[in-house]
Amino acid sequence: MKKLLFFFIIAFVLSCKTDNNQNTSSNSGTIENDETQDEAQTYINPLDIDYTYMVYNSSKNKSYRSGADPALIEFKGEYYMFVTRSFGYWHSTDLVNWNFIKPQQWFFEGSNAPTAFNYKDSLVYFAGDPAGYGSILYTDDPKKGLWTPTASISNNIQDSELFIDDDGKTYLYWGSSNVHPIRVKMLNKDDRFLETGIRKELINLDEEKHGWERFGENNFHPTLKEGYMEGASMTKHNGKYYLQYAAPGTQFNVYADGVYIGDSPLGPFSYMKNNPMSFKPGGFTNGAGHGITVKQTNGQYWHFATMALASNAQWERRLCMFPTYFDDDGLMYSNTSYGDYPRFGPNHPTKAGQHNGWMLLSYKGNVTVSSSLQQIMKFTSNDNEVEVKEIPTTTNAKGQITSNVLTDENPKTFWVAEANDNKQWITIELLNEGTVHAIQLNYHDHESGIYTRVEGLKHQFTIETSEDGKNWKTVIDRSQSEIDAPNAYLVLEKPVNAKYIRYNNIKVPGNNFAMSEIRVFGIGLGEAPNKVSNFRVNREKDRRDVSFSWDAVEGAQGYNIRWGIAPDKLYHSWQLYDTTNHFMRNLDRDTSYYFTIEAYNENGISEQCNVIFVE
Repeated sequence: MKKLLFFFIIAFVLSCKTDNNQNTSSNSGTIENDETQDEAQTYINPLDIDYTYMVYNSSKNKSYRSGADPALIEFKGEYYMFVTRSFGYWHSTDLVNWNFIKPQQWFFEGSNAPTAFNYKDSLVYFAGDPAGYGSILYTDDPKKGLWTPTASISNNIQDSELFIDDDGKTYLYWGSSNVHPIRVKMLNKDDRFLETGIRKELINLDEEKHGWERFGENNFHPTLKEGYMEGASMTKHNGKYYLQYAAPGTQFNVYADGVYIGDSPLGPFSYMKNNPMSFKPGGFTNGAGHGITVKQTNGQYWHFATMALASNAQWERRLCMFPTYFDDDGLMYSNTSYGDYPRFGPNHPTKAGQHNGWMLLSYKGNVTVSSSLQQIMKFTSNDNEVEVKEIPTTTNAKGQITSNVLTDENPKTFWVAEANDNKQWITIELLNEGTVHAIQLNYHDHESGIYTRVEGLKHQFTIETSEDGKNWKTVIDRSQSEIDAPNAYLVLEKPVNAKYIRYNNIKVPGNNFAMSEIRVFGIGLGEAPNKVSNFRVNREKDRRDVSFSWDAVEGAQGYNIRWGIAPDKLYHSWQLYDTTNHFMRNLDRDTSYYFTIEAYNENGISEQCNVIFVE
């Protein structure tokens, strides 16, 4: 698996008022009108790559794609991404467009929780044997896929992280357990990576202090109390060593990466006060744990991490990418706000990785479909804990089959067509007309019947738009496409005004044509919502817990709560739809926090309310 004094309620409960000195970290819903903005490359989470079908669980006839535990390096100005059980790896020149490389030598069942390290642009070292053996591969040309193995150096190594310091000293961090800590041992790079005899236990979870480390969806499980610590990685920045780790479990929306900071690769390490550094519990796709931080050639840091899908299996996952920073106090953090909306690509000169202002136009849109074999909500929190709910098929006043699971912003609900052919279609009537800039298709694996990496898979379809539901214009044509894109992100060549979106299927991989969500992004033609009023924050008796309430804002789709350890360090956020209250269990027991909230809809994002301080 990839992977808290006792006080009564203390809070300042304030009504939100107009504040000319409000925190300015909120993204504006307005697109800047300049050529740079119009031409800027964008991306979205989960990342649009050709995820591999998993070989494990195939004995149970569980067929699903997954991408998890990324290990990413820059090598000679280009980038390579290694992903659990993928039977190869991906190459990119821009961190957005990725091409799969099938290596000539590789582990029989693919790599598991891999690690990779670029040593002085001369060699790439790699490890991740799923059997847990410490064999390290190396190459000077990863594009060719020709690797040389060293002899095995140890066993029982899972979730390893190889780190070679500037002086050539080599360290291997590892651990994936709800009991055991993250450990490190030193290796001799110049002698088959043999151990030097230096081995240490470094850090372990402390759920009594750190609420975000508690096991379960929303950091709650009725019986299991110990979270998993796993997925160690190391980043060196300004002479400090940032030891990152994942908790509490890869299948949960709160899967996150935390940091301990030290002056040496061997420690001692101190818990970072603003933890976790990578956290995305709300929105459409959740989780941002077991990741790796890579430095772009221009000096910008990026954190690639694991998102939870966990519908067909607890190991069903996707990948995400967030810009990462070190503030003036040396604290490491990632920007995950509106983390599954379109974001500026790494080539943007000033806003790389930030939400670009395109909003969700399709939420709660009225959906009609050509046919319906099944509509399901399915969540697998553990292999023996599967929640399945069949959603009855309904029709509208015209007798058309409806499927509103396709616009509910829940990846665990999905629709299955009666056939996988060119007679299947999906039409979305947006609640309000808007200017469409991009569309994300999230296909679902329903009894797909594929159990390993298969080349030649492709998604073929067209997409049309209409303003009146009668006159249609083709805006995306992949009818002859050779692209395998289970989470396709499609940016229109030119934005169009539309009230209706129609997907026309031709053929997709697997036995069934199934979809969990079609997400339409752009700018609505109305006004952004007003600022939230009567935002209340109550820290509970268990100081790891906090509850919120606020007044509904007319026209809002949802709300985004932001918090942090200082008014200028509101690094965390939780995006919510259709609610005026929230409860979360992820605070650190002994830390004071600051909170604010904003409303959003298809037209943009409101101003933030006054920041509230809670002891």
